[in-house]
Amino acid sequence: MSNKKYLSIWIPITAFLTILVVGGNMALSVWGGWVNTVLGDGTYEITPAEGTEDWDTDYNKSSYDSYDDLKADADVVIQKLVSEGAVLAKNEGASLPLTSGAKITMLGRTSADPVYGGAGSSSMDNSANVNAYEGLASAGFDINDTAYAMFEKFATDHADPNGEFGRGYITMDDPSTATYGIGEMPVEMYSDEVTASFSEYSDAAVVVIGRPAGEGGDLTQDMINVVNTAGVDSRALEGEHQLQLNQDERDMIELAKANFDNVVVLVNASTSMELGDLHDDADIDSIVLMGGPGATGYHAIGQLLVGATNFSGHTTDLWARDFSADPTFVNFGHFQYDNVNSPTGVGTFVQYEEGIYFGYRYYETAAVEGFIDYDEAVVYPFGYGLSYTDFSWEIAGHDFGGVDGEISVDVTVTNTGDVAGKDVVQLYYSAPYTPGGIEKAHVVLGDFAKTGELAPGASETVTVTFAVEDMASYDYKNEKAYVLDSGEYQILVQQDSHHLAEGVEALTYEVDDTIVFSGDNTRATDEQPVTNLFDDVNVMFTDVAEEGKALNMTRADFAGTFPTAPEGADFVATDEIVADFERFDSAAAAAAFEGEMPVTGADGGLQLVNLRGLDYNDPLWDELLDQLTVEEMTSVILNGAYNTAAIESIAKPATVDLDGPLGFSSWLNDFYNGVPYPTPYLIAQTWNVDLLVEQGEMLGEESLFLGNNGWYAPGVNIHRSPFAGRNFEYYSEDPYLSGVLAREVSNGTMSKGLYTFIKHYAVNDQETNRVANGVATWANEQAMREIYLKAFEIPVKEVVGEVPFIADEDGTWATAEVGQTAIMSSFNRVGSVWAGGSIPLMDTVLRGEWGFEGEVITDFNANEYMYPDMAVEAGSDIMLTFEPWKQLDDVSSAWAVTNLRESIHNILYATVNSNAMNGIAPNSTVTIIAPEWHLYRWIITAALSLGIVGLVGMIVVRVRRHGSSVPVAEVTESDAPKAPAGV
Repeated sequence: MSNKKYLSIWIPITAFLTILVVGGNMALSVWGGWVNTVLGDGTYEITPAEGTEDWDTDYNKSSYDSYDDLKADADVVIQKLVSEGAVLAKNEGASLPLTSGAKITMLGRTSADPVYGGAGSSSMDNSANVNAYEGLASAGFDINDTAYAMFEKFATDHADPNGEFGRGYITMDDPSTATYGIGEMPVEMYSDEVTASFSEYSDAAVVVIGRPAGEGGDLTQDMINVVNTAGVDSRALEGEHQLQLNQDERDMIELAKANFDNVVVLVNASTSMELGDLHDDADIDSIVLMGGPGATGYHAIGQLLVGATNFSGHTTDLWARDFSADPTFVNFGHFQYDNVNSPTGVGTFVQYEEGIYFGYRYYETAAVEGFIDYDEAVVYPFGYGLSYTDFSWEIAGHDFGGVDGEISVDVTVTNTGDVAGKDVVQLYYSAPYTPGGIEKAHVVLGDFAKTGELAPGASETVTVTFAVEDMASYDYKNEKAYVLDSGEYQILVQQDSHHLAEGVEALTYEVDDTIVFSGDNTRATDEQPVTNLFDDVNVMFTDVAEEGKALNMTRADFAGTFPTAPEGADFVATDEIVADFERFDSAAAAAAFEGEMPVTGADGGLQLVNLRGLDYNDPLWDELLDQLTVEEMTSVILNGAYNTAAIESIAKPATVDLDGPLGFSSWLNDFYNGVPYPTPYLIAQTWNVDLLVEQGEMLGEESLFLGNNGWYAPGVNIHRSPFAGRNFEYYSEDPYLSGVLAREVSNGTMSKGLYTFIKHYAVNDQETNRVANGVATWANEQAMREIYLKAFEIPVKEVVGEVPFIADEDGTWATAEVGQTAIMSSFNRVGSVWAGGSIPLMDTVLRGEWGFEGEVITDFNANEYMYPDMAVEAGSDIMLTFEPWKQLDDVSSAWAVTNLRESIHNILYATVNSNAMNGIAPNSTVTIIAPEWHLYRWIITAALSLGIVGLVGMIVVRVRRHGSSVPVAEVTESDAPKAPAGV
């Protein structure tokens, strides 16, 4: 073989191997953070300092000996949540409970294909979940197997969401492939064998209606007009939306009515639906609103239907009769500016013209003002729920403090029925309203309490309380502060948002003089004066119709100010809006900064564990932060996807942070598939704060087994519209209820050292266009502060946990109180400024007004407009991304290093006060042990490098021996490919 032919074979092989080694190692250097997340980021070895070997450093201990034991108890908690969260919405003639052993027929695709949750970050491994058949069978029902088998086969045959009779599936952030099919089995496809079986299993028809949803897309308001025209439901009719019963469902219900005397409907949906006709139908005996039941929740549904347990759930949204008549309907979805063509994409927007008037705040107020007929507009009020028993209420006493005090009402609840049950006492207030003054809803939830289980004839007195200052309204137009107007405030003990408890009269609280909470006169819970911070958003609202501005809806004229869809000039962005869509200018920000360059890389012996339990502002923090290098800080800040990196120099361990609101999950690593909990939508319907604490404690226990330290949950965004794709992940339309439940689950997790990332901060209430350059969300500051920020404000101010730490040289434990330490920001823009880069939102409100101390993580940061430099300046500390995807433009200026130092301080504060520090005593040595894949990387690299060197030598020798064919000068060692240096 000639040298020429020989070289044509071996030089490409050598070059390929060289490129493989060099390129592979370069890629792993760049993408190492992501690979660590998938394959493992190694472990660390702790070497205790001399004399500390016997110290107890298990700061957060599990109460369980095995994960199986824990999962068994978690199943019990799940069933409690579903038992108390399912809502009995209708029960004519006491059709429920059914008798044990009743012969029933389950109808509907969802009877065999349950909706457990939704797509996206909440996706769980539901393969082992109890389904509807198993749950009802466990309660003793004799179920029609013939009918069930038919639906099971239908669901299997039509599992493809793109096929005929496919059930809708939200493709994350890709409406071009999302589908919206209802997927119900047409009755004409029922076999004769199935319909003939009805007579044998005729004690009741249990019809199951389902609606899934998911992250990255909303439910459609128009079943025909969707982006993915290939995904249009072939059974859809003109004018239908996804939350109506379609023709196949209506036909199925008619079939059930024709064949069964007792028809029970289970609504296994991710959000509220239009059920007015169903509720009004005298032949529909019972309706149960259940949400997604989690791993074993269908067992609880079976127990409820057979009467072994009693319903005590109450709605957390108002269920309207006609969603298209809701004030939010026309301002939800896709709207795009005509003149925004920034380097990062187009500009989309949504306007909250309704202000504070949506959900029960709208319907209760509009009814009082005579704008709507309440009974015609509303099917189920907010806070509504029935029981198998009856209760009577009596006000046992009340204590009304001064304007700087509290309103407290004691209510005695007596079970006057025949079976045991629980009830929910709801305390509302009604503030005095003056046309032209600050907008005020007719009723607002102030507090609530759920009784324990009361036997027939038993009573319990519960106390419901809120601060007088909580009744203040935010005046963004004049006082630019919270204002407690003078006048009479009604204090209402109610069964739901509409009905005063029977036999209970409204109480009156008098405010003599208007109080403006400004300057030194702050509300008791505020850390600094509160005033307008979002005038760049407020300026886009008007009280008198004006082109290019959103018209504020007012109680004084609902008809004249009812929201309308954007038109004309609304689609033309102002110069200021256009400018906000441009790239962030880090150079200009650095040039404007007047601070000094912080110290970095200083010698020192402090370790992170030395700061455990210390105040956020303790002077030792400055000493520790001085020790860090810029590289160490950026390695953590830019690689925050589902973890934080270790910092060996200060003995900071790596942490693991996991999705999602339905339990622990990870799309990167199946090991982290935890126990599937019910949807927060269902959990909220328990109205039981103790159960939320119990759920939090179980999640904390589970984190000790799985090895995670943070949880990307709970979600407290608001159910502004029933069409929002992630409503199932969030609690309620009401910010107080949402905030209290988030507070309690976070208190529970903290007891085991698990920190929660309460999300998505803030005003992130639709999925459409969320990553399309960040949808610009326009809500006036009253709506923001009273609704959309309040759900975050409550847990930030009120979460508290005890952190055990080693307090002296003898290893003695002490405890310190720590509050909420983690928040997740959002994709959307507040106004036209990205939420995660908004200084008013991330710093002034969160840290200044509310006193938050801890870390803020961005939502998944793969979109250009979510600039890391902008984020760390504003107060978003860590990027939920991997370093190759995002880089900091500036890591050398005083501005940049100051921001990095503040961010790493926040991250370390959350870490040091978590269960990540288990096993680490002060002055221990923590050695980071590279993951196993690193070893394989170097072995493979070394082997290939030796092979490359051998090939080069072989080529040189071969060419020299056959020098007559090709001059040796053509191929020399200096010209041949080389192994990478240092390998």
